[in-house]
Amino acid sequence: MSSIGEPWMWAVFIGFVLVMLVLDLFVFGGNKAHKVSVKEAALWSLAWFSMALIFNAGLWWYLNGALGAEIADRKALEFFTGYLIEKSLSVDNVFVFLLIFAAFHVKPEYQRRVLIYGVLGAIVLRAIMILAGAWVVREFNWVLYFFGAFLVITGIRMLVMAETTPDLEKNPVLKFARRHLRISDDDHGEQFSVMKNGVRYFTPLFLVLILIEVTDLVFAVDSIPAIFAITTDPFIVFTSNIFAIMGLRALYFLLADVADRFHLLKYGLAMVLTFIGAKMLIMPWYHVPVQASLAIVAVLIGASVIASLIATRNARHD
Repeated sequence: MSSIGEPWMWAVFIGFVLVMLVLDLFVFGGNKAHKVSVKEAALWSLAWFSMALIFNAGLWWYLNGALGAEIADRKALEFFTGYLIEKSLSVDNVFVFLLIFAAFHVKPEYQRRVLIYGVLGAIVLRAIMILAGAWVVREFNWVLYFFGAFLVITGIRMLVMAETTPDLEKNPVLKFARRHLRISDDDHGEQFSVMKNGVRYFTPLFLVLILIEVTDLVFAVDSIPAIFAITTDPFIVFTSNIFAIMGLRALYFLLADVADRFHLLKYGLAMVLTFIGAKMLIMPWYHVPVQASLAIVAVLIGASVIASLIATRNARHD
């Protein structure tokens, strides 16, 4: 399995991510509690989408000069398709984040800090999973068919359980944390831990952070195999994934107040997973072009968004 990612390209991209995280934490107010407005979230969403497009254009320009137009066109299309898939599937994270914050009564001004550290953890976890997945695919190519079957089953399960609300109190990770950690009952703002009588206690907000990290890990198990259906190039998989994750926090605050208007989007995401899984399973007989995959994913997501808006508008009129 070949990759267009040279060592310097990996270093530059990881350096860019680290710089953006530092700026977010210490320059753009990430360490200060405040409620993120829809305008701020929209501007950040636009900024991350624009940076992804600029990165893709720069990647195409470099590959066009180094490896030729054919490879440049293919890799740029793979990146954009992978980014669209990862960005679409990350919307499902938003619905679960809303549920977690509501269950723990987390104030809007404290949600930003939780999601910043959630993004940090997600980047590390996804980097490990992507590199491990790339190695597995390189050594055992047949695992792609396992990924395909897994995605089909996951997509069907999402369709069946789309209207089911998970019970957080039954979450095994939450039960384990409460059993083995000292948890303070009081509200301590945006702190994750406090000292009481010389003893370290973790706050309920720390439990929220744990659930956020576990949620991303669970969704990564779906989304990372999905992008391997588009490309097995580790550099393309990694960069498209990270761009989607970096924009997840802004996407959350953009959709937080209107998420109920997109309740049918879950069905579209489920169909995307099912399609991608089926695409992987039929690879020995037919290779679905990346252009066709991009068009199908865009149609499924777009149709579910439009259907959601129509359904909620009709419900309001009734």
